[in-house]
Parts: sequence; C-alpha cells; structure tokens
Amino acid sequence: MEQSWRWFGPDDVVTLAQARQAGARGIVNALHQIPYGVVWSVDEIEARKAIIAADPSLGLRWNVVESLPLHESIKIGEGDLEPVFENYRQSLRNLAACGLEVICYNFMPVLDWTRTELAYRLPGGGTALRFNIHEYVAFDHFMLKRPGAADGHSADVMDRAKAWFDRSSEADRDRLLANIMAGLPGAYDRYDVPGLKRMLERYRGMSHAALRANLKRFLEAIIPTAEEVGIRMCIHPDDPPRPLFGLPRICSDEDDIAFILGAVDSPSNGLTLCSGSLGANPKNDVPTIARRFADRIWFAHLRNVAKDADGSFMEAEHLGGDTDMVALVDVLLAEEQRRKAQGLAHWQIPMRPDHGHALLDDIGKGSFPGYPAVGRLRGLAELRGVMTAVSSLRGFDA
Repeated sequence: MEQSWRWFGPDDVVTLAQARQAGARGIVNALHQIPYGVVWSVDEIEARKAIIAADPSLGLRWNVVESLPLHESIKIGEGDLEPVFENYRQSLRNLAACGLEVICYNFMPVLDWTRTELAYRLPGGGTALRFNIHEYVAFDHFMLKRPGAADGHSADVMDRAKAWFDRSSEADRDRLLANIMAGLPGAYDRYDVPGLKRMLERYRGMSHAALRANLKRFLEAIIPTAEEVGIRMCIHPDDPPRPLFGLPRICSDEDDIAFILGAVDSPSNGLTLCSGSLGANPKNDVPTIARRFADRIWFAHLRNVAKDADGSFMEAEHLGGDTDMVALVDVLLAEEQRRKAQGLAHWQIPMRPDHGHALLDDIGKGSFPGYPAVGRLRGLAELRGVMTAVSSLRGFDA
C-alpha cells in the first residue's frame, strides 16, 4: 500500500518534512480555502502541487484529494442543482488535468466526523478523541432542544446526560459545541446553536430513502465525467455510523455500501475503506466488508476504535481496539496482488494512519484534532510493520 499522510496545507503545524520523517510519500490534501460548490481552478491545484513537491529531496506527491466537498444543497436536493453539479464536474476535469486521480468525499448531512471529547486523557498523559453518548444526548436534548432527541436512548443515558448538563458551566457547553464542530477542519461554515438549528431545519422530513435518492442523483450526474477523465471517486463512510441530530446516515454498513456502489455500477464509483468509521458500528465486520468490496476500494483510512455497550467509543491504538487490523491489512494486500497480476496501472491502494493519539511533544502543538505528528507516526510505523509481516508470510510482492 502507498503510505500516505493527511496534510491540511500551509497552515498545518505538522510539516511536510515531518510527514516524510514518518515514512510517508503520498500527501492527502485538499484546497480547504475554497468555499463549497466553487470550482477548483487549475492554477490553484497546480500551486498546491508545487508546494508539496517543492523540496525534491522529500520525494512527496499529492496522491489523494480529501476531500472535494459537496455543497449542502446537493445533499438536501434543493433548488436547481445542475449549476452546482457542473461546478463539481469542472473541478474533476481540472484535477484530472493536473494528474490527480483519487477523490475522497462524503455524504454526511451538515457535519463530518463527530466527537464530544477531543483530549480524553490516556495513561502517561497522551490524549485521544472520544464520542461519549451522554454528552451527545446532553447537547442534542438539553442544548439544541431538538424534538425527538430523547427517542431511542436508555433511561441511564438520559440520566447521565441530564447530570452532565446540570453541572456544566457555560464554558463546558461552549467547549462541547466546539468539539462537535471540530470534525470539519476545512469547513467553510461553523455553526453556533441557533445556526445549527437553522441548518437542521433545512433537512426537516428528510428520510433515509430520500437522502439515498439524493446521493444517487449526485452519482448519476458526476460519475460519467469521472469515467471520462480517469477519476476514481471513493465515498467515505459515516462517522459515527448512526443517525445524528435526527439526520439519516446512508453509508454506515455493508448494505449501504452495496446500494451506493450499485447505484452507478462503475469503477469510478468506489469506496474509501475507513476501518474506524465502519468499526464503530457493532454489527460491522470490517475485514469481511473489505473483502466483499475489495475491487472498488481506492483509498484506505486505517485506524481502530474501542466501543462501549452504550454506544460510546474511543479512538484506540492502531493495532488495538475492536477491528482485527492484521486481517484487514491482509485483505487489502491480497487485493493489491490481484490488481498487479491483472496488469492494472493503479494496483496500489493509498492508505494513511488516521486519528492518532496526541503523544509526547504533540501535546499543546495545536495540530488539527486527530492529526498530531507523533501519534500518527506511531500508527504508520505499526501499520508498516503489519504490512511487512503479512507480505513476508504470504509471499506477496513488494
């Protein structure tokens, strides 16, 4: 697998040189400064490529776009979408003209990945991202005051949510809101509570089936252009893989993925295999899902989560948690060998360590939540060891 590293651009406190020190050669990047729905120009794309390749001694290249985000109107299905689709198609054409071929995107309404705690303390002083169900319910039910927010939650969870809210200060509530918004490091919009309520109102009555239909409409509008220019689109699973704030989620399990890949049956309509997002759903067997859809996996996020019975979960060590990472890596490497044997030019699957713990001098550096230097270096090193061992034991070509 092509060892890669997410970099958030010139403002990222983790440098390209540090990514190379960690062992990465591929840089996963996006033009976060461009508002959603606006065309990415060739000049802007080439300027970012030049920054990444500026030091030839590093040997870095921009290998995956993460993400080319969708304007919210596409997900809602509101208004005349053809101009928005055409802007997206033009961005694809421009990216392809600049040599970019793999585009990660998601179809999560309003919010990207969602956590309630960004610095859960670990033994020794490191920190991890965590999703606490009672804090989520405290925000949804007591702060957002969303009708139906209590539905489906146990009495114990509701009691703990109320206890958290009753003892929380205004600063605690502001911090919880900021934590929930933190999954959008490149977002053009941030929401306060009234703003989030207004955004949710735009989705009023949106069903799982309707959101699926809107995704299918997007794919039908975009994938022919992706095929034409040699782009491989790969949807990222929902994180967490469950409805949030009354909004449906439509890329959370094996059945969802089967629907999406079948909606427009094309190699250009593929999957970002995120072991952490899928792994947070108790019914998902991630290596089995990877095996079923292996020929459509164009990108992999390798991380692990440890789940609690109440629906909470924490970012675990890359080789810890609930997903058998050795089995998953074996599936991905076997797929690479199959592609290589068939003579496919794009046989290699770009991968990156994801959501690392903040360790050692990561603490206090101000890196994007989940993307510290040392924690991801550790994760990539552990994953590299697994890849090396599996390849040796299975006789896979390097």
